Amino acid sequence: MEQKRILCVGLVCLDIINVVDKFPEEDTDTRCVSQRWQRGGNASNSCTVLSLLGAPCAFMGSLAAGPIADFIVGDFSRRGVDISGVAWQQCGVTPCACCIVCQKSGSRTVVLYDINLPDVCADDFSQLDLSQYRWIHFEGRNADEQVKMIEQVKSYNATQEEKNRITISVEIEKTRPSLYQLFPHGDVVFVSKDVALHFGFQSASSAVKGFYSQVKDGAVLICAWAEKGADAMGPDGTVVHSDAFPPEKLVDTLGAGDTFNASVIYTLSNGGSLQEALTFGCQIAGKKCGVHGYDGILQ
Repeated sequence: MEQKRILCVGLVCLDIINVVDKFPEEDTDTRCVSQRWQRGGNASNSCTVLSLLGAPCAFMGSLAAGPIADFIVGDFSRRGVDISGVAWQQCGVTPCACCIVCQKSGSRTVVLYDINLPDVCADDFSQLDLSQYRWIHFEGRNADEQVKMIEQVKSYNATQEEKNRITISVEIEKTRPSLYQLFPHGDVVFVSKDVALHFGFQSASSAVKGFYSQVKDGAVLICAWAEKGADAMGPDGTVVHSDAFPPEKLVDTLGAGDTFNASVIYTLSNGGSLQEALTFGCQIAGKKCGVHGYDGILQ
């Protein structure tokens, strides 16, 4: 029987990536070292990494017909990512991001046009056959609707034997108050460094300790802190840590967080321990920072 998939729900967009020697000054003309089109968006990027790791996976998000969507669909197909759950919208345009990757510092600066394409909603989600999935990851976006989607998964799980229940993970990356309602809804909760700093936490360990009261009983809370690695806490109250694994040369950090999330999910979904998942996530995210795109992350 075909293995059940990991589903990622969230954004897909077109990334137009300009690699530069040094970050350009405002109101100047400059040449880039290279330019490429790349499928982007947090949930979309995580699908790319899951596919490279060998996990059957699927993406659910919104697209609008047109040449950008054609490119995105072709790239999903090339990666073997199932997109039968994509919501094709009749209005709006597919989001596009202009990204500047600086070779000197490894920084990535993103300007996203994402204002008029509706996000997937609970009605779209209700069309899915949940028996196809073993894990569903929600990139925090339209949280009011995503909570309704999660309730659908919980209702499904209530009818299933434990071995067939779907694990739910959520990512709270942006400092938008509406997203904070997702904290108690994930079996695994990823909270970003930006959100942690916004709440006054100065380290990943203090963040997981401080936020843990917000998650549900039995949940795992994870916070990555860039070059300082990542920390996590499970229901036993022990803080687990992994150092970062920086590449010899910092090349491209675009999508490093999405790589970390996918690698953690991959490990946990295959029965790995929290320590194993955290370490593997930091290792693969580190490799990603040393290559352009994703194809070199397993080398």
